Order: sequence, then structure tokens, then C-alpha cells
Amino acid sequence: MTKKPTVQEPRQHEKYERLIAATKGLQPLPTAVAHPCDETSLKGALEAAEAGMITPMLVGPKERIRAVARSADLAIGNFEIIDVPHSHAAAEKAVEIIRAGNAELLMKGSLHSDEILGAVTKRETGLRTGRRISHVFVMAVPSHAETLFITDAAVNIAPDLLAKRDIVQNAIDLYAGIGLGTPKVAILSAVETVNPDIPSTVDAAALCKMADRGQITGGELDGPLAFDNAVSPEAAHIKGIKSTVAGRAQILVVPDLEAGNMLAKNLSFLSRADAAGIVLGARVPIILTSRADNVRTRMASCAVALLLAYSQRAKQPIRA
Repeated sequence: MTKKPTVQEPRQHEKYERLIAATKGLQPLPTAVAHPCDETSLKGALEAAEAGMITPMLVGPKERIRAVARSADLAIGNFEIIDVPHSHAAAEKAVEIIRAGNAELLMKGSLHSDEILGAVTKRETGLRTGRRISHVFVMAVPSHAETLFITDAAVNIAPDLLAKRDIVQNAIDLYAGIGLGTPKVAILSAVETVNPDIPSTVDAAALCKMADRGQITGGELDGPLAFDNAVSPEAAHIKGIKSTVAGRAQILVVPDLEAGNMLAKNLSFLSRADAAGIVLGARVPIILTSRADNVRTRMASCAVALLLAYSQRAKQPIRA
């Protein structure tokens, strides 16, 4: 009996290792770390510093940061600590440091995402640009060959068509900016045909036509596509979908935050995927980590932000 060839599952961290390796040779960037007041967030910033990605400026209650460092046996003596009384003040101060030009990246510590994003999105004192702010999960799924970008699963709750236009463009700019080339972008819905009773299918069709008209640039778009048709060539073939994107998508654009959050967490918990997080559309990349993130995921988030920041240095600020 002929023995079937062994199918090797991709190494779980292989995709992130490539991203981290791409930062070698780049100078670390000054990074405002907002409220690193637990072991996970403080250790994540220090490990990224040790890897030569960032030079952290620790923004938060000084004595609390020092106490965490002592408890976890972490050396923070070489890094500046900007003393503020609480997490809300840390978010405001970190944004102020960015606005003053003293840091090029912003990193979330142990505060709630709403606190840091609230400071970022303030009209007069935040980090807004002409582009809608949005979030991307850069996901390494062990059983899938491609790195998957899922957007937006953390910032925009129920985006309208123009918000989705910025969400798509932000993700394309990220994919290209970190050196991955021209992405294939699937606009997801429940089905692959346009149905007025399912508004996300109409938005998907409109986004594809916007790309045809140059309102979205730098990527190949198709939609609406159901999830299976977006990532499985076999599923796309069975449905008779003729497209360069179907079955090969690298960016998955979800209809709303609920769908994106469920998709990302399903991949994380059922497929053992890692999910690095970054917020785009602000003056600087924002490293948005979770308390549940492992070290490799935090490092990947920093690597993506660093690569993007360097790619943006030679460009004009993003405008709508």
C-alpha cells in the first residue's frame, strides 16, 4: 500500500517571524507607551525595545510602573518615565508627546482601548487626519498559507459606505506599506450576489465600483463574497465565481464590528490563530494590543507599526 505523503502544517509563527525579520537593520523609533501598568504591557514594550524596534517612553504613574517592574524583575532604568496620575491622563499625555514630534509610534498599555482612542480622536488635541481611523487584525492562521488582514473589528461599529471606503484604503495602504505588494481584497457578506435586502452586499458592490473609478487605489477588490468564497479556491470554483480575488483574498473587509470581532475570535480560539493589532488613519501608527496577546503577537504588532512608519516617512500625510 502506497503511503500518503505527509502534509506539513505551516509553522504557527512563521508569518510573524517574517514580519519581525523585516525590521532588522531599521533604527528603533521613539514610542509613547500609554499606561504600561501591568506586567504584560510593560514586558511587551521592553521586549520590543530589546529587539531593536522601539525606544519606549513610559507614560503613567511613575511609582506604579516602578512597582510593576520590581515585581516582575524588569529593568526599566534606561527608559524615560513621564509621570501622570492615571490612565486617562496617560492617554492624553501620550498623544501630546506625539503631537509635539517627540515620538513616532503610539502603543497601548494596560488601559482600555476606548481611553486611548478617545484621546486620539479628539478634534482639537488628537491625532486625526483626513482619513477615517480604523483597526486591522494581522492574523497568522496556522492552517492557512496567507497572512489575513481583517478589518474593522475594533473601532467602527456600523460604518457607512464612505467610512468603509476609508477602512478599505487604510488596509490596502498597510499591506503595501509593510512590503507585501498589491493585496487582493474581499468585501465580505453572507452571500456572493447583490441583494437589496442585505445592505452589506450593496455596499460591497459600490466599493468595487469605487475602486474601478479610482476612489480606492492600490488593491484588487471583489465583493460581495461569503467567507468561504473569499479564502477557499475550491468553494469559489464550486460557486462558479470567476475572479482574481475569490479564494485568494488577503484582506477581508467585514460588514460591521460585530462580524469582524466574531470572525477574528473564531480564528483565534478555534484555529489557534494569532492576531496582531494596529490602528490606522491617525498621524502615526497605533499599536493596539490586548491583555490576552502572547509575546510573539505583541512583537508582530510592533513590527507592523515600525515597517509602516518607515514607509510613511517619505510620503505626504494621508488625505481623504
